[in-house]
Amino acid sequence: MKRLRGLSLGLILVGLAGCGGDDDFGDLDAYMNEVRLRPPGEIEPMPAFGSYPTFTYNAAPLRSPFQPAVRVDLAGRLAGSPAVKPDPNRSKQYLEGFSIEQFEMVGTLSNASGFFALLRGAGGVHRLKVGDYLGRNDGRIVAISDSQVEVVEIVPDGAGAWLERPRTIPLKEHS
Repeated sequence: MKRLRGLSLGLILVGLAGCGGDDDFGDLDAYMNEVRLRPPGEIEPMPAFGSYPTFTYNAAPLRSPFQPAVRVDLAGRLAGSPAVKPDPNRSKQYLEGFSIEQFEMVGTLSNASGFFALLRGAGGVHRLKVGDYLGRNDGRIVAISDSQVEVVEIVPDGAGAWLERPRTIPLKEHS
């Protein structure tokens, strides 16, 4: 038992001997002395940051670059009619603030007041009837069937006149 106690005491002494000895903190002591000798209040000033010019995004009313462009066949291009043009005095409906591509037909509804199409888009499902408007190109619903909604949009023809462009929104099954 005494041997074991002596052996453990010897190991402890050898371990403590390894912790002492060559303390090489000379560079740390020199830096701390340099910092202590500095006069108080001598702090480097904050760097000056310049202001950046502001950017104003002016392309919001233009067509999104992520939407496909309307393909125009120049040889078979229809000329616009002076009789066709959007009504600038008509008050816009809520769904005219959204792109027509985001709407999908999910069903129909009929009751005593008429036949309605149910379109999903713009954050919900909307009940629309013939004569309602949707989309950014003055799209007016002209017919509703069990399988599709027919819309006529008024788009510029590129030569200063307007064209009526028919579109259909098919029924999306299994939605």
